[in-house]
Amino acid sequence: MAELLLEIFSEEIPARMQQRAADDLKRLVVAGLEAEGLTLGAAQAYATPRRLALAIDDVPEMSPAISEERKGPRVGAPEKAVAGFLKAAGLASVEDAEVVSDAKKGDYYVARTNKPGRAAGEIIADVVPDVMRKFPWPKSMRWGSSDFAWVRPMHSILCLLGGKVVDFEVAGVDSGDHTRGHRFHSSEPFSVTSFEDYGTKLKANKVLLPSSERAAMIGEQAEALAKSAKLSLIADTALFDENAGLNEWPTVLMGSFDDEFLDVPAECLTTAMKSHQKCFSLTDPKTGKLAAKFLCVSNLIATDGGKQIIAGNEKVIRARLADAKFFWEQDLKRPLDDMAADLIGITFHEKLGSQKDRVERVADLAHDVIAGSVDADPEDARRAAQLAKADLVSGMVGEFPELQGLMGRYYAEAAKAKPDIARAIEEHYQPKGQGDDVPTAPVSIAVALADKVDMLAGFWSIGEKPTGSGDPYQLRRAALGVIRILLENDLRLPLSHVLKKTAIGDDAKVEADLLSFFADRLKVYLRDKGLRHDLIDAVFALGGQDDLALVVKRVQALTDFLDTEDGANLSAGVKRAANILKVEEKKDKTSFTGAPEGPLLVEPAERDLAAAIAKVKFDTKAAIDVENFEGAMRALAELRLPVDKFFDDVTVNADDAKLRENRLKLLAEIRTATRTIADFSKISG
Repeated sequence: MAELLLEIFSEEIPARMQQRAADDLKRLVVAGLEAEGLTLGAAQAYATPRRLALAIDDVPEMSPAISEERKGPRVGAPEKAVAGFLKAAGLASVEDAEVVSDAKKGDYYVARTNKPGRAAGEIIADVVPDVMRKFPWPKSMRWGSSDFAWVRPMHSILCLLGGKVVDFEVAGVDSGDHTRGHRFHSSEPFSVTSFEDYGTKLKANKVLLPSSERAAMIGEQAEALAKSAKLSLIADTALFDENAGLNEWPTVLMGSFDDEFLDVPAECLTTAMKSHQKCFSLTDPKTGKLAAKFLCVSNLIATDGGKQIIAGNEKVIRARLADAKFFWEQDLKRPLDDMAADLIGITFHEKLGSQKDRVERVADLAHDVIAGSVDADPEDARRAAQLAKADLVSGMVGEFPELQGLMGRYYAEAAKAKPDIARAIEEHYQPKGQGDDVPTAPVSIAVALADKVDMLAGFWSIGEKPTGSGDPYQLRRAALGVIRILLENDLRLPLSHVLKKTAIGDDAKVEADLLSFFADRLKVYLRDKGLRHDLIDAVFALGGQDDLALVVKRVQALTDFLDTEDGANLSAGVKRAANILKVEEKKDKTSFTGAPEGPLLVEPAERDLAAAIAKVKFDTKAAIDVENFEGAMRALAELRLPVDKFFDDVTVNADDAKLRENRLKLLAEIRTATRTIADFSKISG
């Protein structure tokens, strides 16, 4: 067994492409080698700004020899059949095939081919160039006169198997055992003999190979610098990773900017420094406010201690923050209502009108339908919705779209808007992702729900629904947002009532389809929470389940009930009753509905069951009416013993036709009684 080491050295690879490229290199090379019969050990891929590297353990010397047998047509078969067999098997003539005799089928042709194993080096020399020529870069370029494309001009290829060079050539570049270190701190190429030697020499030449180590190095230096200045670092994992993708030997430096910029909201400054210069922001731990300092990351250990690098960054930062200050001051001169009026010039969707049209729909929905159900002031909900999208036309959001909503809140606060309205302007976009919090303030909830429901109803009304993995309008996220807001705030809000006030109107078919979409999203959400999918299906099978919080309460109560002995046994009895009914109704071509006749309940067990069903129907309905699902389950448990006794003592398919029909009606009553809770036929096990 030998170790394979591969490095492709080039000009700087964009940071956003590095991790995917490393993963693709490992996936494609491993797949290519395994397809040629090599069984491999562990594989690890790495990326730095100027290199992709791959190390694979336990590569065998040879691929195994392969013996293949292909069965052909019978001897004497039509000439075309024989010719097709010979072509598929790669035989020159029928004489190259063997004839095999079979007592039942007679004589037939067989082609046997033996493929000797190949040296691993030969396979690698074929696979790696093929992978490189077909590499799936999001963007690539050509240079010189070659047709070969790579993300940036390629300089060298290092490829060793067991310490020996695997010879091949790609785009005029021959493979070898040499590489280079840091662009500025290591001028000469050097040779390596193994992955361990490779990593050691790279580090000696000021290159940290693992991206995680570079990110950790940045974090440690940043924390130390912040501490020395008695400030706190605003940690940003994504920014650590991005800087790790920009620097092979990162050095963190501290710069400053004028205090006058601190009049601008902190998020505007931190966003400007992060997006334009990849710089980290700092806060004063005593006040929690932004400090007039920043941290930049350099790929150079400067002889002057970084003074020139800091000065250069300060110059750029000053210009960027000046832009942010200008946008802030100009935006403050415009009332939010004026900004909102300009939304008429922004198209939301050609079939759904402008952003102004959408805002008016959201405002009406929040005011007329949702506010009262979530204890929000209807007028505040309307006002917040009218202003919620206004900042889309602001200069600041035009420069930094990720600040939408937040800037609207700042502009509203500057105009002395009610706190609940200002907060709702920011929070109506929430939750944006899985880890995002949901709004909890009533006005925020009303606007957030109205915004998401209007979007879903609008796109459903024009037939623009998610298909497969395609969801260009992020409607799945919008539906999940509605679900999370309702559940995490424990809100009673029947969706069918809300949808009738949207673009869907009274279109029952479209409404049913959208409710089904909500049900599917809820199933995914609940499955992720560990709830059984069959119990979710059992509750949704009842139909009309548009109050999502109540659906969850039913599922949770049903889960707890079925974990008890009474629940498990009753479930089995209900299924038995349903199965008998299914068979008998199909045989008789009728449905056994209606109450059983009292005089025909001749056996004590069936009289006891009828009485128990009547009591359970009353008790479960009373419990469900007050949303006491645990109480409903306790009431349902009272059916367990009467059902068991009935099946032990009573013959359902009695010889007397009237008795048989009456008993089947009694079984139907079991089904009806339990369907106040769930459709037990959907429960597995």
